[in-house]
Amino acid sequence: MNWLKKLGPGLLFAGAAIGVSHLVQSTRAGADFGFGLIWALVLIHIVKYPFFQYGPRYATATGESLLEGYKKLGKGVLVTYFILNLATMFTIQAAVTIVTAGLAANLFGITTNPVIWSSIILTICFTLLIIGKYKLLDNLMKIIIITLTISTVIALFVATFSTHPTFSFTQIIPKGSIEVGFLIAFLGWMPAPLDVSIWQSLWAIEKQKDTTNEFNTKNAIFDFNIGFVATLFLGICFVFRSSCDV
Repeated sequence: MNWLKKLGPGLLFAGAAIGVSHLVQSTRAGADFGFGLIWALVLIHIVKYPFFQYGPRYATATGESLLEGYKKLGKGVLVTYFILNLATMFTIQAAVTIVTAGLAANLFGITTNPVIWSSIILTICFTLLIIGKYKLLDNLMKIIIITLTISTVIALFVATFSTHPTFSFTQIIPKGSIEVGFLIAFLGWMPAPLDVSIWQSLWAIEKQKDTTNEFNTKNAIFDFNIGFVATLFLGICFVFRSSCDV
């Protein structure tokens, strides 16, 4: 399992990506269009790949984050990123937290109040990061991603063999304002917003501080590819699973 210890930022990327984009957007895509939007799912992963991959590549090659790289391009670039991030961070955080709160409410059933669950979830996350910092987050995410992948595949097989659905692999180009609007949101969220590349660079720098494992550019790209492929695979699984209920 030494290879698993070398992984880190890539799985964190997968953990950050598999949220609203997969649990909400992918399942809705499968429910509304069946396999008709697989082309969009694959295409957006191809288009966004170099932007996300550049985060760990730059960080491991230079020893600095993309934020520091942006600063070298001029303060205007950094200020522009700050404004864009400030304009979206609260909406994204709220969306991810509410979705997680909904899952927790259905799973534990203690209360259905989303405010209470959101407060609990944010408090737990804040405490974990303060106490364990990057190392604890790294270790926990490996367990979470492996568990999520296995459970998703099992759910997919159970749904397939219990319902015996028929599938149409005809690809669809959405028409109408509502469908086009959903496609735009789907492409924007899948697998994650582009600013996650900043997080990737920061995680890569933290991973390099672990002297027990060499984390050079080659290892960083391999690690990222594992996480990126996992987001695509699980995205297809979520589409497949929701298609079974149609």
